[in-house]
Amino acid sequence: MQRKINLLLLLLALVGGAVGFGIGEWLLGRYQGEMSSILLIGIYFGVLAFCIGLGCLIAEMISPKLNGRSWRERYSGLSWKLIVPVTLAAFLALGSLFEFVYELDLGGVKKINDIVLVIDNSGSMSTTDKGLGNDPDKQRFAAAKDLVARMDASKRVAVFTFDDYAQLVQPLTSTATQQDKQNIYDKIDAIKPTEYGTNIDRALDDTMEQIRTQGSPDSGAMVILLSDGVTSVDLEKVVADYRSQRVPINTIALGDLNNTKLSQAGLDELAQGFRLLENISDRTGGTYTNIANANQISLAFQDIYRNLDNHTLLTERTGAPAGSTYLQILHIGLILLIGAALGVALGLMFDNRFLAKSFGIGGAVAGLIAGLILELGLQGETLGDPTVRLLADLVLAAIIALFTVIVPISDHRRRERGTKGANLNPSASMGRRPGDRSSGF
Repeated sequence: MQRKINLLLLLLALVGGAVGFGIGEWLLGRYQGEMSSILLIGIYFGVLAFCIGLGCLIAEMISPKLNGRSWRERYSGLSWKLIVPVTLAAFLALGSLFEFVYELDLGGVKKINDIVLVIDNSGSMSTTDKGLGNDPDKQRFAAAKDLVARMDASKRVAVFTFDDYAQLVQPLTSTATQQDKQNIYDKIDAIKPTEYGTNIDRALDDTMEQIRTQGSPDSGAMVILLSDGVTSVDLEKVVADYRSQRVPINTIALGDLNNTKLSQAGLDELAQGFRLLENISDRTGGTYTNIANANQISLAFQDIYRNLDNHTLLTERTGAPAGSTYLQILHIGLILLIGAALGVALGLMFDNRFLAKSFGIGGAVAGLIAGLILELGLQGETLGDPTVRLLADLVLAAIIALFTVIVPISDHRRRERGTKGANLNPSASMGRRPGDRSSGF
């Protein structure tokens, strides 16, 4: 047993990880939201495992430092036959299974069925909310109606507007039937513009009271807050109840920070308001969106609704699941298992139990580190999601390839010399079939 390394295998494993990442990012960008997330994540891991496995196999074919020349001459054909079933097919199934487990509501996180729209109706909105045709005071309410139209039968919705005070336009009510939705449309159409200021504190306090008194004990809730204004807010006081109740506030800032018509003081004030909205969303596990004009409000609403309760192994958790300790631990644990399985799969591909052990242990370590990278990176703000996934993919490939330095494998050179010596002495080879390998499974 010797500790050894194949630097070419390390290099091509990293190349395979990068190629797998590139294909996976294209798949996520093209099919996320259109294809089942369970199948999509399975395909991502299948492609990644295949690309890493292919890089390792090519490296050993060129320079068989781990598996030996006799493997390349006599058994590499078997490895080529095994690469697709033990990587692409196996990890498509394994990734899909783990994604299914990850999406199960087993950690006490309530599925969000109650959605509260909190819409700025202060005097400044008559200027900011101008869509096509320069028609004021229409886009945000048209977007609210469009969102209600998209809600499925399990959802309930409430609508608040706010200026200096908060007004409850529509208490939490079902969207199960078209008549239910029409009643909500009528309430929204009856909203009148005002000329007052902006008080987000009061709006969020009244919203939480509605959630407390009218919310369902079996369902979670979330808030979508749209504003263009600046207000003084005791941030910790406002978000305390939302954090304790695990109610995310998704904020949408309406305004253009590059607007040349505003003075520098006006732009600074606008930026201050937008930072406040971003802090509110960050503190409650919601999302923050900045849109430059009112025509984008409807798309912003749709994005928030489409990502409702979103959590996959490869994307940021949003909504109520964002702060779940159970999902944090499960996320890291499942990626650890994927890493360990990838290491064992590479050993199977090479038909070498020593490599399976070394790669398997290395894969578990790599999976733990990759899981921590994904968990901390996707929920953080320092790096973008694609960069986080790239780092995790490269860590999986690199640590597995390097682990033969830590966990020793069989010395193939001694086996090969022993085989040659045995061939010179017929009696020494009695009892063994031609082609037997001591390192095989």
